[in-house]
Amino acid sequence: MTYLPTIDMPAADQPASAAVIWLHGLGASGDDFVPIVPELRLPADAAIRFVFPQAPTIPVTVNGGYRMPAWYDILDMNIERKLDRAQLLASAQKIHDLIDREIARGIASERILLAGFSQGGAVAYEAALTYPKPLAGLLALSTYFATADTVAPHAANRQLPIHIFHGSGDPVVPEILGRRAVESLTALGYAPGYSSYPMGHEVCIEEIADIGARLRDWLAL
Repeated sequence: MTYLPTIDMPAADQPASAAVIWLHGLGASGDDFVPIVPELRLPADAAIRFVFPQAPTIPVTVNGGYRMPAWYDILDMNIERKLDRAQLLASAQKIHDLIDREIARGIASERILLAGFSQGGAVAYEAALTYPKPLAGLLALSTYFATADTVAPHAANRQLPIHIFHGSGDPVVPEILGRRAVESLTALGYAPGYSSYPMGHEVCIEEIADIGARLRDWLAL
């Protein structure tokens, strides 16, 4: 099995009883969210492994075909977000592989969360909802539900806890897309939480604190 490159905190050979797999955004890298981990203010004995995968480098149409880290090609940046769906699904499968690896490392699926920012969040939606074993939750940051019309949620994750975080002034992924995700998830039978912050396409201190709270809640820390 060939896995995506990852940054693991702590390293894979150290004991952990839970895992968070956190996907970066378009053009970013696996180490983007590493500095946030200490700011989550989790208990010292939480024993959580944070796994930050690196997307492959591919040509991105909306950026003139320039090659950059991306989970899938984006063909149009309008509000409908035209994209390469096959690439998104392939990336979701790669995330399934990483979940499988954490289970093989001794972590129960019910102790594994997915988190994703922007393009990474679109992949996280698909990967979390379709994974065939129950997960601990999904954190969707400044993102959109790209496969809302085609996703086939697995019965194992029909009760998946989901929380959406979005900036009210986001110029890249307008907040309306975050709110549409709430509507789509509700129609599918989920009960997502939603938090809005006075920020752009980024993260803020208040949001980081709220992410930490979700982790403490969902993992009973």
